[in-house]
Amino acid sequence: MNHRPFSFCWSILVFLFGPATLGAADPWVVYEGKEGPGKGKHIVLISGDEEYRSEETAPALAQILAKHHGFKCTVLFAIDPQTGTINPNVLDNIPGLEALRSADLAIFLLRFRNLPDEQMKYIDEYVQSGKPIMGLRTATHAFSIPAGKTYSKYSWKSKEWEDGFGRQVLGETWIAHHGHHGKESTRGILVKEQEKHPILRGLADGDIWGPTDVYTVRLPLPGDSLPLVLGQVLTGMKPTDPPVSGKKNEPMMPIAWTKTFKGAAGKTARVFTTTMGSSTDLASEGFRRLLVNAVYWCLGMEDQIPQKAKVDFVSEFIPTPYAFNGFKRGVKPSDWAWKE
Repeated sequence: MNHRPFSFCWSILVFLFGPATLGAADPWVVYEGKEGPGKGKHIVLISGDEEYRSEETAPALAQILAKHHGFKCTVLFAIDPQTGTINPNVLDNIPGLEALRSADLAIFLLRFRNLPDEQMKYIDEYVQSGKPIMGLRTATHAFSIPAGKTYSKYSWKSKEWEDGFGRQVLGETWIAHHGHHGKESTRGILVKEQEKHPILRGLADGDIWGPTDVYTVRLPLPGDSLPLVLGQVLTGMKPTDPPVSGKKNEPMMPIAWTKTFKGAAGKTARVFTTTMGSSTDLASEGFRRLLVNAVYWCLGMEDQIPQKAKVDFVSEFIPTPYAFNGFKRGVKPSDWAWKE
């Protein structure tokens, strides 16, 4: 299905009137930053995956960053152009990517998107600008764009740009499930040599836990990738479950790392990647703290990371269990507006 006319219309409206003037029907949500170190900085969170409920993770994280830390946050969604509702199964429509032009940081929560050129151009422009980037969970395989299209090099199995956006920008593409999907959860273990890294401030072994499984990555990770957190595969789906024995934890796979990426503009971006990131993972206070700390670090604000960053949810957050076709029907971006 081709949604280009819809995307084109939104681009024209934003160009003419600006993203802040389109009113309650906007197919995105903006949280204006309160007081905090992030005041004056703009973060764009781009959601769109069919399984792990990034349409819940992104606005919940954005609210935390805006309310407790002062960042202005714009959250974009996969939108069904027929209904105006959030539908992560729509692979080719994320309105509002123009917001990247004023972004100081972009956070990707995508899976196998095949966006039209008029939307991808904003992503490509941002990636090549040298501005900082974060990728969560399936962002390692964010794009699946057929060969011959303008931005096909971003695809997860690209030959032109080896393994695409995931490998080149974030440090890895999709390889496999390392833990048993849906049966073996993940406990975060800090890399001993990096325990004093600012992204790990306020964290200890076991603070990070999630019901999603560890992803396989190829070791060593490319370039200057620096693993910070390892994923201990557990025997079950509770944070108190013991680790599995044997090769799955020998060695443990990195589940969070930093790296850099030099864009076409010649500037070098700070990059943070984690292979955790489902909405159910966000229920972990330690995981939320990891993400908030990473935002500060990506923006070069590591000296302002609190000893224990505030990560309380702003609105009630009851994450939907991850599953294909498990998203809530009929939800519009405006439903995620501030509940204050």
